[in-house]
Amino acid sequence: MLNNEMTERAFIAQVLSFYLRLPQTPTRSRRTDRQLAAQWFAQGLTWETLEGALLLATVRRGLRDPALPPLSPIRSLHYFVPLLEEVQTTPLAPEYVQYLRSKLAAFITTD
Repeated sequence: MLNNEMTERAFIAQVLSFYLRLPQTPTRSRRTDRQLAAQWFAQGLTWETLEGALLLATVRRGLRDPALPPLSPIRSLHYFVPLLEEVQTTPLAPEYVQYLRSKLAAFITTD
């Protein structure tokens, strides 16, 4: 969905709601998270690009070698900025995004 099809408030709510449902994220958003989501809206980023970045980061964390020390929980939406830049540079195919959604669903049901 393009940003011009949704209000800024709805866009921010969608981003924050998705973020807070991800594994190892806070139960509440912070003011800086809301500000970042508003900034992304102002930049004209699409929900599809943001969703892809959040999914990719979460699945990479979930597939990380379990022999490595555990990562600390995600404390801010800013954690996803590098992945967003990566997805903007190399957009994800819709089929790959669907694959990431299925992987995320598997992580959530096994928690």
